[in-house]
Amino acid sequence: MLVNEQECLDALRCPRTGSKLERVSSDKLEPVHPDDTETSYRVVGGKPVMIDFSESVFNESDIVHTEAASPVERKHYGRLTGMIKKLLSPTKKSTVTNVNRLLGELQATAGRPAKLLVIGGGSIGQGMEPLYEKREIGVYAFDVYASPLIQFIADAHHIPLPDDFFDAVVIQAVLEHVLQPAQVVSEIWRVLRDEGLVYAETPFMQQVHEGAFDFTRFSESGHRYLFRWFETISSGANGGPGTQFMWSVDYLVRSVFQSVLLGKLAKLAFFWTQYLDAIIPERYAEDGASGVYFYGRKAKEPISAKEIIDHYKGAQRKHT
Repeated sequence: MLVNEQECLDALRCPRTGSKLERVSSDKLEPVHPDDTETSYRVVGGKPVMIDFSESVFNESDIVHTEAASPVERKHYGRLTGMIKKLLSPTKKSTVTNVNRLLGELQATAGRPAKLLVIGGGSIGQGMEPLYEKREIGVYAFDVYASPLIQFIADAHHIPLPDDFFDAVVIQAVLEHVLQPAQVVSEIWRVLRDEGLVYAETPFMQQVHEGAFDFTRFSESGHRYLFRWFETISSGANGGPGTQFMWSVDYLVRSVFQSVLLGKLAKLAFFWTQYLDAIIPERYAEDGASGVYFYGRKAKEPISAKEIIDHYKGAQRKHT
């Protein structure tokens, strides 16, 4: 369950200095440390805005002016459009498997409630609903825009939370939208307890989405090396070549006819290709994946550059 506002406020830290914070008025937080008196953070729409704007793509004036509205359009689905959305993008089997495994490990935390951080939690991610349903799991969530599902607004490059605080971090469909993914993963490592868990899903062969806020992609091996300071529990394709083909049809048609609607109709006509992923061997799926996932445990040493070559299990692997 989402932790309450006060419990989250007690955990927040200044993203610049790591100092504890206190509410000095209804719309302002300041660091407790006397050396940080020139730093303050606004509360917009009831949500603390914990962003160091000197190192962010976001502008404080925009967030205040829009009352922390999303910088990109967030579609609201009705009954019919929601059904079409589920048809075009059903929850993936790998997501269900990994979320259930993560739930099991968090519920086994001895003697205390587990603490889970959701990065990009403005909406509940696909297949992530079970993580919010357990009373014994305290969920902290943030995004770059206001939402009833988050407690604060932040930039993942500087997570405003203490070291060694969480039992697990979930980051789904976010790393493609940050300028420096390695810095974000370093922050994830920092806020996790020893042997804490991370679960990430990130696009590989997907076209640009969310416009100007879309920056990068990862192969399965590249994604694994991004999380090199973590021990692998499981990693692989999250949506294979069939799903990727469906995306490509959409963008081909919308590009030729300069119409998003026609692209979506074409995507709907080829929705069935995603089900071919079920018969594609994992080694082929890895090379042509729409997206990839990594489920791992915080380690004390990174894997080496040579180890990432041995990690590759795709169809182009050379057998000696």
